[in-house]
Amino acid sequence: PWGPLRGGKYSLFEAGTRVPLIVYWNGKISPAVSDAMVSQIDILSSLAELVGSDKRGPDSQEMLTVFMGQSDRGRDELILEATSRTALRKGNWVMIPPYNGPAKNNSVNIELGNSPDFQLYNLSEDIEQQKNLAKENPEKLQEMIETFKNIRGAGFENIEQLELK
Repeated sequence: PWGPLRGGKYSLFEAGTRVPLIVYWNGKISPAVSDAMVSQIDILSSLAELVGSDKRGPDSQEMLTVFMGQSDRGRDELILEATSRTALRKGNWVMIPPYNGPAKNNSVNIELGNSPDFQLYNLSEDIEQQKNLAKENPEKLQEMIETFKNIRGAGFENIEQLELK
């Protein structure tokens, strides 16, 4: 059911974090397909914008023009989450920090994304997340780590461990 995407439910890989979204409003939104990256938390600020409210969620970004089909410019970056573990999607890049635990949930045969090493994937060239680019692209990995640390902040339990070895 997840096509070429790696992982599955509870996984930090794309099949566990990517969710299709359908927006329908008869007479207001024309049928279209968009690759804009949004999060379900963006619905709060977008609906607030729609009704003229100043209420916003702390992590919610207003994406009303994306939801209305007027723009294909979504988020630049997004924290991904699967069973309390987090990763970073920035543009077409995904960085999964090292996590302890089994690499696979054997009862359902799904890769979880746990690894003792950093993982870095370029989804525009490798949608199946088969080629870990962390070792051959240390500059990009460091950029992703810094972005992840800035977003997650001190609340991330392994923040001090996010250093390249």
